[in-house]
This record gives sequence, structure tokens and C-alpha cells, in this order.
Amino acid sequence: MPSEFELIARYFTRGTSHTLLGVGDDGALIAPTPGQELVVSTDMLVEGTHFLADADAEALGWKCLAVNISDMAAMGAKPRWATLGITVPQAPTFEWLDDFARGFFACAAEFGVDLIGGDTTRGPRAFCVTILGEVAAGRAVHRSGAKVGDSIWISGRPGRAALGLAHLQGRLQLPESRLTDCLAALHRPQPRVALGLALSGLATAAIDVSDGVLADLGHILDQSAAAALLHIPGLPAAGLERDCLLAGGDDYELLFTAAAAADAKVDALAIRLALPLTRIGEIIAGSPGQLVLRDANGEDITPALRGFDHFISPARAGDAVPR
Repeated sequence: MPSEFELIARYFTRGTSHTLLGVGDDGALIAPTPGQELVVSTDMLVEGTHFLADADAEALGWKCLAVNISDMAAMGAKPRWATLGITVPQAPTFEWLDDFARGFFACAAEFGVDLIGGDTTRGPRAFCVTILGEVAAGRAVHRSGAKVGDSIWISGRPGRAALGLAHLQGRLQLPESRLTDCLAALHRPQPRVALGLALSGLATAAIDVSDGVLADLGHILDQSAAAALLHIPGLPAAGLERDCLLAGGDDYELLFTAAAAADAKVDALAIRLALPLTRIGEIIAGSPGQLVLRDANGEDITPALRGFDHFISPARAGDAVPR
């Protein structure tokens, strides 16, 4: 096993493209673009909570950074820099570290992120990324801007990651035709950066879906002091598939609101990005956080379970959907 500093030098020291001083000193030096504001976010991935013990190392490396890039997308920001803190057992194999680093830096290259520092220590496997992005001054998309009358939109096809996990846990059996797609959504989420950048000036509020559509919409409603009425096209009548769509999480799709007058612009954006954008409801007057889901017949089918909470949901790996 290499020393801490050999591990950093061998696996996590790479060239940078827009950083003054990167890995190797007491701190990094960056120069924000004039006229831009910095957006900063931190996420942790812990074995048994966010990923299974036998998770593929390369896919885990990708996901470790991708879930943080997704936070930048939700704010309408361009991801630029990241730090990585890792805790690994005393004797991870060289092959495992090679694969993890390969996945991490593949994601970094895909989205233009420089790794500029971090830390390593021994212990149960956990990874902590702090990411910094840039957004034009005054143009960041917040959770708090939803207004009565706004349309509510979701990107992509939420629920696939949770279905993939349910298959791995033996809670359902996906046909081969769906399994590959659902496992890809679980292991290699695609941050919606292009969408996030396009939503600056168009969306009134946004969030990325990590804990479930209903749970994360609830954060927008709480922050915006608003309520919502949902009528989701194609929602399964009942069962695990509906639960995964509504409360499964781990999708890292963008859920956003926009003025109803902008519906045609959002439809055009979906075509331009070749990305499904589905209108799933509207913001209504009501108690902050109130959420009502109705079926095609207008019946109230609002579920009690909204999504994952680290301090309320079951803590045992396999009981809870990883976050």
C-alpha cells in the first residue's frame, strides 16, 4: 500500500486547465472569472448509505463527482473546481484505486472540472467532494423563487435509479430491456448541466432530485412559501414502480418551476437539448409545503412517503435507497 502522499501523487494529481495552483501545496489558487459569482456545494458518499459494498469502482468514481456537478446544474452554474476527501480501508487494491480515479477524472473531463485538492485518510469507505462553480452575477437559480401559477417541470425519466437498486436488492425483477438503462441511471448519473445553464433567466426555482421527486419539490415549496398541485402524466397506478418514481431519488434530474407563459419556451428547450422535459403540475396558493397529487380522474392519491431522509429513513444498507 502506498503512503498517503504517494497515493495522492499517483492517483489524484493531474494537470489542470483553468487553475493557478492545484494539488500539491497547502492550498489551491483559483481566479474567478470577472462578473461571475462563485457557487459552492459539498456532498458525501458513504458505503452502505449511498453505495453498496460491491459497487464498481470506476462507476463510483464517476458518480462521486457527478452528484456534486448536479448541484451546480440546479443553480444554473458552470462547474469549475472540486476538492476530494477520501476515506479508504488500509489495503485498497491498486486496481480499485486506478478504476476509481479513472471514473472520477472521466467525469471531470466531461464537464470541465479541475481537481484542485483534498485529503486522504484510513477508515470505512467514504468520499466527500466540495465543488465550486460560476454563474453570472445575480443569475443563480434559487429554490425560493416559485410563484403561484408557475408550471412545475421534471427532466428525464425519474425513478430509473431506484428501480435499478430495487432489482439489485431483489425487490423486483427488471427485464433485460430495462435493466441496463436503470442500472446506468443508478451508477452513472448524467448531471443536467446544459439544462441548468439554459434555465438561468427562465426558471423561477430549481433543485436536483437526490431524495425523491416529492421530497425535493417539498424543499422548493418550503423555501418559496408555496403549495403545489401535481398531475403526473403516465404515473403508474400503484406499486413499487410508482413509489420509485415519486420517492426513489438518486436520479439527479432537475425539477424546476417556470412561469406558465414560458411553457412553449420550455417545450422548445426540450427539443433543442434532446432531453424530455415533462410538465407535472403547478404552484398554487396554500400552506407552505402543502402538496397534493391527483390521478387522471382527479382523485387525491398523495402518498405519505415522500422520499429519503438520512435521520428518519431506515439506516441499514438495502433498506434505504442510497443517496
